[in-house]
Order: sequence, then C-alpha cells, then structure tokens
Amino acid sequence: MKLLSYRFAGNPSYGVLSNDGIIDLKERLGQPTLRLAIAYGLLEGIAARIAGASTDHALADVELTVPVPDAEKIVCIGRNYRGHVAEGHQQLPKTPSTFIRVSGSFAPPGGAMVRPKLSEQFDYEGELAVIIGKAGKHIVPQDAFEHIAGYTCLHDGSIRDYQFEHCLAVGKNFDRTGSIGPWMVTRDEIADVSSLTLTTTLNGVEVQRTKTDDFIFDIPTIIAYLSSFMELRPGDVIATGTPEGVGFARKPPLWLKPGDHVDVAITGIGVLRNTIIAE
Repeated sequence: MKLLSYRFAGNPSYGVLSNDGIIDLKERLGQPTLRLAIAYGLLEGIAARIAGASTDHALADVELTVPVPDAEKIVCIGRNYRGHVAEGHQQLPKTPSTFIRVSGSFAPPGGAMVRPKLSEQFDYEGELAVIIGKAGKHIVPQDAFEHIAGYTCLHDGSIRDYQFEHCLAVGKNFDRTGSIGPWMVTRDEIADVSSLTLTTTLNGVEVQRTKTDDFIFDIPTIIAYLSSFMELRPGDVIATGTPEGVGFARKPPLWLKPGDHVDVAITGIGVLRNTIIAE
C-alpha cells in the first residue's frame, strides 16, 4: 500500500492511495495522524477493511504533507555509500555517521525547497528513508525488518559552506531545505530493499544514480546501531545516506538555484518532486 498524509480544505488527514484517488483513513481508524495509526497497529489488515471502498478525494485535490508530519525523530546517516565516500576522498567509516534533522527543515512533496539568503551553496542529496513501525531498543539485525512500517524518498538538501565551516547540524537544518515523500510504501511492497535503484534528476538531467547494494551499512545494521543507544518509535524516520554525484564534489560545483526542479526517484516507491525558490 501507499500511505500518505495530506490537507484537504485546510484539514489534516491521511489515507491510502488507490487508482489516483485517496481513501481517507482518519475517520475510519479513529486516530488523528498516520503516526498514531502505525503506533496502535491499526494498519494491519487495512487492505481487507477498505476493499471495495470508494475514494474520498482525488489526488489532485489535496495538498500533500510529509508522510509522517509528527515524527518524533528524523535521524540521518551520512557517508553510507561507497561511491559517495570515494568522491569525497574519505576513508570508509567504521560505524554509521549519525545526525538529526528537525521537522521544519523539510518542505512537503511537490512544494518549494528554499535556498537561504545566507548561502548559494545549496546541494542536493537523494536518499532512501525508512519509517519505523514498531518500537524497540537493542534490536538485533535479524529482527530489524519486523520494526519497519515502510519506505519513502527523502531529499537531504544541504548548505555546504555552513556544513563544512560551521557544523553539520547547522548545514543540514536550514528551514525547508529538504523534503520527504510523496508517500510511504509499506514494507510488504518492497521484496528486496538492497536492490532498489535511486536517481536524482536536476532540471531533467540525471545527477545521481545508484543501487542500494552500494550501502556500507545495510538497513538492519543501521537499525541495530541506532537502537543500541536510543529507542526507535513508530513514525521515526531514518534517512540511509546519499550516493555519489553530489554537487560539491563536481568541478565546478553544481548548486541548486531558484527556478530549479529536482526529482528523487526510487524504484517501487515513487518520485519526490520539488522546486527551488529563494528565501
């Protein structure tokens, strides 16, 4: 299933995407957000419950938000593709490199990402993201997939001069410099998450392409590592890193600028589309 969060006539809700229409779940499940529906296990068996149901909204009539607008944590893994580490002339990390992004640093799918006034070094980073479905701490790798609700696309837009000259947390948390979406695809829809193709396209030109088998740390390893020091909770988002092809590593560098259109696409999930505007 494809599960998405949205606003209709200004009111937040969530539902299932079906034949380009949306079957609303907020009233059917009695929970105000997708995160709570996941947390209470209400999505189990939902396909049978909505079989034959008519769509409540056309996709074109709603305003998409990030899939889990009230996520407790958005945890990002840096330097997790061998090709990306190589293009930065770095050594392979021994443990996952981890940082946090705040919710305000993400624009909605289809919305505008913002190049800040303070910098022109706005870089793109297409990523696969995991959404946690079941809480856990000290999760062993062989049990990791049992804790996953689904997957989505994530754009980890980065302000490079602030990342390198100030600190990673600043460079990754300018307002609306990233995006997540357009929806969450449930875990059962992805047969092999280690063989997905990820591409990033800028103004129709492909700038990143890889398969997720280039991961340094696979998803079970990441979940085991993160859960060793903090509890993972339903709705938490984990970004798994970006591949080679980023703008700062090019000569000359390639930065996002106002008027650009950027797509992050992952096989089996969909396409996350955003435009770039100036602050």
